[in-house]
Formats: sequence, C-alpha cells, structure tokens
Amino acid sequence: MSLLAVDHAARRARLAAVLAERDLDAALVSGPRNVRYLTGLDSSNAALLVTATGEAVLATDGRYAEAAAARCPDVTVRLDRQVGAALVAQARSRVAGRARLGVERHLVTAREADRLAEVAGAAVALLDLDEAVEGLRSEKEEAEVALVARACALGDEALLGLLAAGLAGRSEAAIARDLEARMLLLGAEAVGFESIVASGPNGSVPHHHPGDRVVQRGDLVTIDFGARVEGYHSDCTRTVAVGEPTGWQRELYDLVAVAQQAGVAALHAGASVAAVDAAARTLIAAAGHGEHFTHGLGHGVGLDIHEPPWLTGADGATARLGTRSTVTVEPGIYLPGRGGVRIEDTVDVGGPQGDDVRVLTTTTKALLTVD
Repeated sequence: MSLLAVDHAARRARLAAVLAERDLDAALVSGPRNVRYLTGLDSSNAALLVTATGEAVLATDGRYAEAAAARCPDVTVRLDRQVGAALVAQARSRVAGRARLGVERHLVTAREADRLAEVAGAAVALLDLDEAVEGLRSEKEEAEVALVARACALGDEALLGLLAAGLAGRSEAAIARDLEARMLLLGAEAVGFESIVASGPNGSVPHHHPGDRVVQRGDLVTIDFGARVEGYHSDCTRTVAVGEPTGWQRELYDLVAVAQQAGVAALHAGASVAAVDAAARTLIAAAGHGEHFTHGLGHGVGLDIHEPPWLTGADGATARLGTRSTVTVEPGIYLPGRGGVRIEDTVDVGGPQGDDVRVLTTTTKALLTVD
C-alpha cells in the first residue's frame, strides 16, 4: 500500500508563485523527477508547462498516454514525441506579447537547447529557471519523509543480515550483490545506486567500485548503500572491522564518528549549509586530516539520490536548510595506501527549532567487529 498521498496541484501552485516572483510567464519543466514531483507521472519522455497563473500542460508520447490520463487528471495532456518543442510552441500561443519562459538549463542538452531556441524564435525569451523545482523538492512533505524512512529501514535490515553472514573470505563484488539482493527481497522496488564495498587499502577511494579483492581479517570495510521505495531513496554508510581493529584503525574511526555526530548536531531548518559542513570539517582538520576529507559533508536525498541541498562550504555556498529537508551527513577520512573510514546517516532536518531532527538510518555507529 502506498505511503504517498500527494496534492500535485498544490505543488504546481508553489512553483507558480516562484514564477511570479521572478517575473516569468511560465516554466518548461523537463527533468524526469521534477515532472514526476509536479504531476505524478513517471516517464522517460515528458515535460510540463506551468504558467504563473497556475495552468499546466503535460506533454508526453503515446507510450505514456494511458498512465498520464490516469495519474494526471487535473492537467491538460498533449501527446507529442518532441515534448519540449511542443510546449514552447504552446507557450507562444498562450502568452500575449513576448513570453518569458523559464527553462531548466542544467538539465537540457545543447542539442535540445538549440531545438527549443529555434521553436521559440523572437516570440519567447528562454531564461534560466535554475533549480527552482529542486528547491521546492528540498522541503519534504510528511509522506515523503515517511518513504525515505521506509527505504532507510529496509537498508538497515539488509545490512544487519549481511554482517551476520560474515565478510571475511568474500570478494567486494559478492558482498555488494548480496546486500543489494537482501534489500530487494525485503521489499525495495530497486537499489538506490550501485553499492560501494571498499576493503583494506581500497577504502582510501571514496567511490570505489567493488572488485574481486577478497576481504581479509585486519581489514576495515566501508559499505555505502541505499534502497528505493516508491521513488524515494535512502543513503547509508558504515565502516566495519573484520577481526579486532588496530590502534590506528580505531583512532581514525573514533575521529570520524565524533565529526559525524557534530554534523548531525548542527542540523536544523534555517541552518547554513556551510556552517553544518564546518561543524564536522573543523574537527577533522584540527586532528591533522583536513586534506584527507575530500568531499562535501552531505547532500539532499529524495526522488534523486543526490539532490539539493548540498552540505558544503565550497564556492562560497550560502544556502540554508529548509523545513523537513532529508539530507546525508557523511564525513570521511581517506589515507592513500592504507584505507579509510566513512560514516553516513540520512537525517530528517525537522523544523526551525532543531528539536525534532531525526536520524532515519538506525544501524549503530559504534565500530562493529565482524568475522
């Protein structure tokens, strides 16, 4: 039974308000997840025209005609394989004078941009919509948070089953496939992304592809994985010790664990993404490992596994967290030739007071020792 009950018209009304603020007559939404968010249609070929007055026209092709009619009864549906061009032409006909049309340039190929410009001609000014829809998506509804939480719970259960079966003597690739199969058997509609299993020295590579290296006693093993439920993702990383950890392994783990806890503690609606990143990063830097923490602290999780908001202080980031954002907090330290540690939770940021922040991935963050 679906956990998601959505008022898509209300979502489109929020976008229409953004368009009015930006003095845009309409928006051409072409990102598949953005179209799904605003209409309910999951399609490989669809686009949506939303006007500043709240009207909506959905374009898709004949493969999705029945699904569009069933799932999007409150929008006009137009069947055309050239969905973007069809809706630019629609904008020309709907707006008197020169239309100001927002376009998701970050999601449009150069070829598609040329095609849209050709159809627009002098009648439609194509302006950058930027990540307006992603900005709306970053503030989750309760039902969306529930789906992320369900995906997290499936992942937690799958990981515990995997660890109980043991890791030593198995290849990274075999462990990754086992974990993914467990998530599917527990009810995930799909895995969220290709799982990362990085053992021993491979742990120094943050996005290591699981290979044929066999896990050995004495290894640290970083496992990064996620499930997908009704389109919504989870993301979790745990680093475990195979056999008794050495002194340097435990010291490294403890440092990352303290930094991860500090990052989670800094979360609340309205918090600066740069300040949240700094809460964890300064601890790692003070311990002499600043150059070994090579990525941002985290990212949003929802219909995409990586989506705004981005927890980073890079490039003068000035964004702030919205209410009910679901984000990861995932500091890591990576020592070339030796290995690494990363600990990651998916977290519901909650409201502006910071008193209802909820960690959705519940597997213990104490250093686990497995066989």
